[in-house]
Amino acid sequence: MPYEVRALSPDNQIVALVVDAQDEDDARRQVEARGLHATQLRALRTLRPSKGARGGISLVLFSQELLALLTAGLSIVEGLEALVEREGNARLRGILERLLAGLREGKRFSSLLAEQPDVFPPLYVGIVRAAEGTSDLPLSLQRYVDYQARIDMVRNKLISSAIYPSILFIVGGGVSTFLITFVVPRFATIYEGTGRSLPWMSQALLDWGKFAAAHGLPLLAAAIAIAIAGGAAVRATIARVGLVSLLGRLPLLGPHLRIYQLSRLYLTLGMLLEGGIPIVSAMETAGGTISPALRDGLLRARAAVQAGAPLSSSFHAENLTTPISLRMLRVGERSGELGNMLTQSAAFYDGEISRWIDRFTRMFEPLLMSAIGLVVGTIVVLLYMPIFDLAEGLS
Repeated sequence: MPYEVRALSPDNQIVALVVDAQDEDDARRQVEARGLHATQLRALRTLRPSKGARGGISLVLFSQELLALLTAGLSIVEGLEALVEREGNARLRGILERLLAGLREGKRFSSLLAEQPDVFPPLYVGIVRAAEGTSDLPLSLQRYVDYQARIDMVRNKLISSAIYPSILFIVGGGVSTFLITFVVPRFATIYEGTGRSLPWMSQALLDWGKFAAAHGLPLLAAAIAIAIAGGAAVRATIARVGLVSLLGRLPLLGPHLRIYQLSRLYLTLGMLLEGGIPIVSAMETAGGTISPALRDGLLRARAAVQAGAPLSSSFHAENLTTPISLRMLRVGERSGELGNMLTQSAAFYDGEISRWIDRFTRMFEPLLMSAIGLVVGTIVVLLYMPIFDLAEGLS
């Protein structure tokens, strides 16, 4: 957390500076280490971290930069020194300085990472701790970068497939709202002077248009209030059961979301096993990457593995497999390449998810366009039906 500090220098000058520290005592120690006497400390509010970052630091970017320096022949201390020198952000610089200071004191790199759980998750700490046992930190960092790239690829595909339907929905809703609140009331004024009876559907639309035009502000306030209440209810539900569990209850989305969760579980386990982490510890670490519903099954499977049961049968008993992944797990157990088979199973799941996204997008976008066209077309036809009736009467 960044702290704004006012301190007294040795020549009795008041200086102001910003330091990144875990608490006020840590900030005071950092100031005193610079030969200053802190007179006032105040915690600063920070902006929300960018997407894909923890505690304001991008683990992928940090891993890539550190990997490049280690591959070039620098030691871990020299690599962190280089990152500190080029870092201009006070918060990130403080994180790196704490790591560097701990290494100079002789502490293990994984222990220093574990001391900052808001920045470095257990998964990251686990692969670094395993790398310390094999003395191959660059390979573990590369595994993490590849792992995160695989997860981001599927997530980005989901997001990109939702952009175009969202734009269609917003534009269609805007056009419909404009027609009802602006165009329909003006048509109603014209038809009122004709003295003719209108088709009941047209009359209902015109009555609604006049009502919306006359009570625009109350309707807008009610719509905003409903949106806020609905958003609060959804957020409360997500906080209680989790977003993944909530979306998993949808009939069409639930099975495919489960496949996505299994893909992430298998990919995490495969990376940890290939990094040298025991299967029981890997299952414990991987539990933080999946939804609570699957996590309960994973905990029971972990207890079964601790009791001596094979991973494939434990996963199958807890419904954490598909027919194909079950066969691949059994092959991995027989060949001793369980980590590789888990990674290949995750790749198979990713391909299945990508194919489903493509099929769903090709089907959903035309249906959404048709629905929007039907709504807008119905409004226009209902507006012009009285005109056709007038023209027929005149003829």
